[in-house]
Amino acid sequence: MKKMITILGPTASGKTPVAARLAAEISGEIISADSRQVYRRMDIGTGKDLADYTVRIPAAPVGNVRYHLIDIREPGTKYNLFEYQQDFFDAYQEIRDRGAVPILCGGTGLYIEAVLKGYHLSPVPQNQVLRDSLEGKSLGELTQLLVALKEKNGSTMHNTTDVDSCQRAIRAIEIETYNLEHPAPRRELPPVESLIIGLDISRELRREKITRRLKARLEEGMVDEVKALLDEGIPAEDLIYYGLEYKFVTEYLTGQTTYEEMFQRLEIAIHQFAKRQMTWFRGMERRGFTIHWIDTTLPMEDKIERIKELWQ
Repeated sequence: MKKMITILGPTASGKTPVAARLAAEISGEIISADSRQVYRRMDIGTGKDLADYTVRIPAAPVGNVRYHLIDIREPGTKYNLFEYQQDFFDAYQEIRDRGAVPILCGGTGLYIEAVLKGYHLSPVPQNQVLRDSLEGKSLGELTQLLVALKEKNGSTMHNTTDVDSCQRAIRAIEIETYNLEHPAPRRELPPVESLIIGLDISRELRREKITRRLKARLEEGMVDEVKALLDEGIPAEDLIYYGLEYKFVTEYLTGQTTYEEMFQRLEIAIHQFAKRQMTWFRGMERRGFTIHWIDTTLPMEDKIERIKELWQ
């Protein structure tokens, strides 16, 4: 049976259209590797772009590509790496059992590395005493504590890509503290062999696409989407926890910033996020992963043919 294909890249590099087109051509199914697309009704801000999974191939009927790990949790809940790893393997096995090809696609480097390498993880309960002791500390102070814990654990988890708010940093500290105090037992899941494709996009084009996409998402109703989540009773702090679009739009809707400030700060944050994603992927290469980088500006047919050649 042929190995899985992983398609990764920074935000705005065009991962989903490539993965969907590839899936349509090789009888594949997509497993999302995005830490926020798991949530229902969080569509515009997470960039689900579900229309991308309807693929039109020349001289072939329109095909709906099956996808997994999108819309599987309610907004306001916390979804962690341990849960993702279990859900990934369930989806992976289900796809294999059908004789289809799993295609892992996303930009959450921690999720991708965890399933490819087979991280040994355990479910981590909340530690209220620890949380209370960390209350009031700045993100910078929390980050220093997290770095020290990671050094003690020899951990590569919780890169700054995924720790961009105090809530996330406290949860990361909670997990690292638990793992330090409870080194065993952990459920072991095997590493997964995969061809890894990276979509390479220049910094200039990436910045241009991020800005253009942000404007488009705001025009499509991203503010209304966040308002609807607040209106249904999801606490503002829970939406802020999700970071990026949900953090900054929530702050705007709760009167903490103006629309102009929200846009400017969010735009900067997304640019910084994309840069951190690339830092993670380069780190994966240093940690022994081979990533085959393909220029995202190539015609779709050329990108797909190149991936097929590498996969055969």
